[in-house]
Amino acid sequence: MRSLSKLALIRPPTSDEQLGVMRAHVRTNAADRPGVYRMVASDGEIVYVGKSKRLRSRLLSYFRAEFPEDKGARILRDADRIEWDYVPSEFAALLEELKLIKRFRPRFNVAMKADGRNYCFIKVTRGPAAKLVVVRGPGHDDGAAVYYGPFVGALNVSEAVRELNDVLGLRDCANDQRMNFADQSELFSIFPRTPGCIRFEVKKCLGPCVGGCTVQQYEERFALARAFLDGADDGPMEALRADMEAASDRLEYERAAVLRDKLKRLEALRAQFGRLRFAVETLSFVYTVPGHEGDDRVYLIRRGHVRAELPVPTGVPDAARLLEKIDEVYTPMERVTGQIPTHEIDELLLLSSWFRRFPEELERTSAGPVHAVSIGAA
Repeated sequence: MRSLSKLALIRPPTSDEQLGVMRAHVRTNAADRPGVYRMVASDGEIVYVGKSKRLRSRLLSYFRAEFPEDKGARILRDADRIEWDYVPSEFAALLEELKLIKRFRPRFNVAMKADGRNYCFIKVTRGPAAKLVVVRGPGHDDGAAVYYGPFVGALNVSEAVRELNDVLGLRDCANDQRMNFADQSELFSIFPRTPGCIRFEVKKCLGPCVGGCTVQQYEERFALARAFLDGADDGPMEALRADMEAASDRLEYERAAVLRDKLKRLEALRAQFGRLRFAVETLSFVYTVPGHEGDDRVYLIRRGHVRAELPVPTGVPDAARLLEKIDEVYTPMERVTGQIPTHEIDELLLLSSWFRRFPEELERTSAGPVHAVSIGAA
């Protein structure tokens, strides 16, 4: 637990007098327009970040909480003041809220976050003998890690990853398991090769922890897994299909049925890869958003990530700058893959949710590379 959170446990609740001061400040100074707000404790800790398309109304609603256990009441008890910034639109408020939450990780945002998305990701771990792990979301200390996803159905995805590990002989043991590769011969004097990992004994793992393979052999197999996740190689499915057909030819129908089920799990995972790549590529366009009092903005979105934000051009120089930025964002070729950079995952989910909630907003989008810039939007 962070030190600020420990301090919060002994921090006295905000007094009724201070709550009155905060309420008066909102009534006097806040406007009913899009904005992002921060609930700040007396020692400077940002305990909560929120957003609203009608900021004043949203902030005043905190002071109307009926019960002490209400979310708003609990946040106010830890806050000494309220700060806010205005933004052009509700969409801009969503993006700014996400940015602030990722920067400050406010205690109440983390504690109250309901993960109703049911999404999961396949994480590629770092270190010797990398492995595949199914997780609910990116960690906060592994910005260099690689993730594939998001996928739906953690249990089914976990089963598919297990089949992929078995086919390719990849490890699934604990992260802190010591690796002892076959080309680390100096270890053999103190390390017994057998007995070892049960998956190695039944030939479902190359055994990097028991000297069963070299570093290169393991890395080659892991590269095949990455190629499968990238949609570039169907080798694991082809291997299962060949084993299934061979078992059937030998009249080993029970084993063939087991292999058929394994193949189906990998095929289902591959189908999710295809839908994911389609969805990510679909979220690539120029998005024009009307703003408060004419503060209209243009967002250049590629593969579910906002690459640039500019004002809607009002003259030829502005239009030229926008066209230059459009070329910069959309012209370079990018490899089609299910791999999502860690820092872009939350934004991808946010954009997906936004356009699902407001499908009519897609009418404000146009293809990036061929976008016709209009000057002086109405």
